Amino acid sequence: MILVTGGTGLLGSHLLYQLVQDGGTVRATYRDPKKKTKVLEVFGFYSEEPHELYHKIQWVEANVTDLASLEPCFEGVNQVYHCAALISFDPKDLNDLLKTNVDGTANMINLSVKYKVNKFCHVSSIAALGSGKKGQTIYDENVEWNDNQVSVYGISKFESELEVWRGSQEGLPVVIVNPGIVLGPGFWRSGSGLLFRRASKGGRYSFPSGSGFVSVNDVVNSMVLLMQSNIENERYILVNQNLTYHEVFLNMAKALGVEPPSKIVSLSLLEILWRIDFLKSTFFGKRRRLTKNLVKGLYQQDKYDNSKSKTIPNFTYESLNEVIGFCCEKFKVTMKA
Repeated sequence: MILVTGGTGLLGSHLLYQLVQDGGTVRATYRDPKKKTKVLEVFGFYSEEPHELYHKIQWVEANVTDLASLEPCFEGVNQVYHCAALISFDPKDLNDLLKTNVDGTANMINLSVKYKVNKFCHVSSIAALGSGKKGQTIYDENVEWNDNQVSVYGISKFESELEVWRGSQEGLPVVIVNPGIVLGPGFWRSGSGLLFRRASKGGRYSFPSGSGFVSVNDVVNSMVLLMQSNIENERYILVNQNLTYHEVFLNMAKALGVEPPSKIVSLSLLEILWRIDFLKSTFFGKRRRLTKNLVKGLYQQDKYDNSKSKTIPNFTYESLNEVIGFCCEKFKVTMKA
């Protein structure tokens, strides 16, 4: 039995599709039953019989922060993929981030040790790598942690990794993956889906700087291969290409058939905008969309070394241009529906 947490998210839904397609016996957790429809939608992007595959999943309502709901999920489980996480860059959400991402991971590790799970795969993030040493712009798996100008999300993911390493010290075989910005279809109102929505409007401006990008299926494929291998107690940066946001928006605009951006938002304007965003949050209770640390992160483009990930047995990255094209086609179909 394979247990997947966070099965109703972008990564979790794609992971479920591959696992059931490969014939695995899969149990998945969910919190909101309405979100399970997104899983069926994702299955429909790849299969003509999505319902048949979807109904092979054993769904269990559970929350990683609630041991009473979580423990029954471990009965008969030999592999765990921990994808569940809270994503927010709003400093006001720090306590919630620590509860879900750190305490929730601790619960998963403790139960995996208790039930003698054979192997545990933890989905982290490049955000967990920190900001590195001053002036450092290229990151690998051995980068020295530095919390200077790190987002609250990055802090929570770094601390969640510490819980996973604790589990490895207690005898639990683990692997950790640190994906970059994950591109995939179906979740257009959150995460990288917002990039597709923005690109579809044909705006004149794109963001400065850039990041590491990877397809959702590359992340899923690498995780499954790692769990099938003898590799344990290692972590892998999963980044296909280091791209500027301007390059990504140009590719998206071309695939969507809209006017490409011609200008890049200035850093001076972003400095003003994050302050306005802060005031709106302070006086009107608006959710933060642009924080100081996010803007500071746009001052330089961090690059990520993917050479270790290329040593995963039988793993190769797919073309990001083709991935963007595929996602844009699904976006256009979804928006017309």
